Amino acid sequence: MDIQLSGIGMTSARTRDRLVQRLRDAAISDERVLDAIRNTPRHLFIEEALAHQAYDDTALPIGHGQTISQPWVVARMTELLIANGRPTKVLEIGTGCGYQTAVLAQFCDALYSVERIRPLQDQARKRLIKLGLARVQLKHADGGFGWKSEAPFDGILAACARAEIPDDLLSQLADGGRLVMPVGGDRQQILTVVDRDGDKFHVQSLDAVRFVPFQRGVMR
Repeated sequence: MDIQLSGIGMTSARTRDRLVQRLRDAAISDERVLDAIRNTPRHLFIEEALAHQAYDDTALPIGHGQTISQPWVVARMTELLIANGRPTKVLEIGTGCGYQTAVLAQFCDALYSVERIRPLQDQARKRLIKLGLARVQLKHADGGFGWKSEAPFDGILAACARAEIPDDLLSQLADGGRLVMPVGGDRQQILTVVDRDGDKFHVQSLDAVRFVPFQRGVMR
């Protein structure tokens, strides 16, 4: 999916460059991902009252007990997902405000994103359409079940923490595919990568992170 994001507006190139440099200093090394962070207008994904913090490397509230992930986390998860090459088809669990979705859409041919909270999904859809990302497929559903009718996926990215990796998601991962998600409880979470090789799943535990916990069911 080749995306031309627009709407830099509101913030100077210098402000965005400072954020990118902070990410580079924090060991984000994929220049494609850094360019995507630079060119994606994060201020469009948060409330106007918080817009002055849009390009700080911090998570911010987006309502309904959810947050927009800090840019480092978005960059790190994206970098890990595409480390073995550009995935054709990707599943995202937790659309949220749509920021990670907008970044991720620049690195795959087809993106499917599931969100359990309808008001967040509705807002994300409007933002994605505004940015020319109408081809992203959105579904209002319990993300714990993935999106079985569209499986398998070359990449799966989950933006919420689980105590263990769900079998439903592993079963929807294509042979040779990669899953990236935080694993752990409220006190300790580890960013985890799973690579599928036939019936075998190779697991790497990487960075300590902090995500909102996974919740079941849907909210209208």
